[in-house]
Amino acid sequence: MDLPNKMTADEAVKLIKSGNRVLIQGGSATPQTLIRAMVARASELRGVKIVHLHTEGECGYIAPELRDSFHTSAFFIGGNIRKMIGDTADYIPIFLSDIPSLFREGYMNLDVVLVNVSPPDKHGFCSLGVSVDIVISGIEQGKKVIAQINPKMPRTFGDAIVHIKNFDACVEVDDDIYEMKLAAPSEEEKAIGKHIAGIIDDGATLQMGIGGIPNAVLSYLMNHKNLGVHTEMFSEGIVDLVEKGIVNGSQKKVNPYKIVSGFAMGTRRLYDFMDDNPEIEMLDIAYVNDTSIIRQNPKVTAINSAIEIDVTGQVCADSIGTKMFSGVGGQMDFMRGAALSKGGKPIIAVTSTTLKGVSKIVPTLKLGAGVVTTRAHARFVVTEYGVAELFGKTLKQRAESLRDIAHPDHREALDIAIFERFGSSIIV
Repeated sequence: MDLPNKMTADEAVKLIKSGNRVLIQGGSATPQTLIRAMVARASELRGVKIVHLHTEGECGYIAPELRDSFHTSAFFIGGNIRKMIGDTADYIPIFLSDIPSLFREGYMNLDVVLVNVSPPDKHGFCSLGVSVDIVISGIEQGKKVIAQINPKMPRTFGDAIVHIKNFDACVEVDDDIYEMKLAAPSEEEKAIGKHIAGIIDDGATLQMGIGGIPNAVLSYLMNHKNLGVHTEMFSEGIVDLVEKGIVNGSQKKVNPYKIVSGFAMGTRRLYDFMDDNPEIEMLDIAYVNDTSIIRQNPKVTAINSAIEIDVTGQVCADSIGTKMFSGVGGQMDFMRGAALSKGGKPIIAVTSTTLKGVSKIVPTLKLGAGVVTTRAHARFVVTEYGVAELFGKTLKQRAESLRDIAHPDHREALDIAIFERFGSSIIV
């Protein structure tokens, strides 16, 4: 069908004015053609406020020489802007589930929204494809919406479907969707995956992200039955489980038989799997990450990562000391949702050390480190050395359980710290 408001990218971004706030769709859907056109107008713009979750690819708007034109406030920090946090970029600490309310309840007005969508069908409906998350609320509330119309964007359903009449400018592109190609899991990640798979029950509903550990977990689930998926994000490790019938959603109470997610990142194999697949529902993150929704599914098993964990179970997942690294994201949404689910298991999974051999299980968090998951919320911690169950344990019992799954090279130092803090006696 003919596109309404069709124009070039250079023409479209003229809708952006100085002082505007611009929301950019993120993840693999980052609309690079529109971003490049916006950045090319830097000399004409002043004080443009950019907001987004983590984006992938080029982000010329954070260049130091463009600080008068653009300033970014990220809801989650990606590697492409990390070095500029505290300069041309800043971070907004917020639960992922709460971000849509910023727009819908008027806390943050949006002047322009930049999106990357599939071509319209015969009825005029496009799809947000691999990234619905916070973007659908932005489209609802944004004063102007500029869309890349991209045939390489997979057509997904749920809240992803948006009518072309909602777009104030349409720009035809033929851009590749960003692909995240993961290295094979390390031996440590494989061990962690095996430990976690051992505590996942048949009929469980899974939440897991992207990376070596989630992919390792998925590879050890080939003998499980009737698993479901309700997750803020997923990658292609799930495809094999769906094709083998292991993930079928038959035990889910909410959105049964459906894979529910907010966004996805992977390779073209994943995007082709998602394309025109009614089994997948890409939904508003305010719904996906709502603990009152999550808890209704059975045996929710939430697998999240951390930067460091102290011996009482406090989990830092967003910063290295005072230096922001990523963000709060949806970790607490799912840690609490899983805990409230009947038979649920909230899990923090980490390798025992950093690549430099520094222990991730520590006596105390670094000065200035952020606590994303509190000690009261932490229940299972898994490293390559085993599983520590913390629920219902005293501070010292927790400390000893965590010491036992730390790297052997660091256990003596942890023992000394535990003795100095808690003494030698234990009340059972």
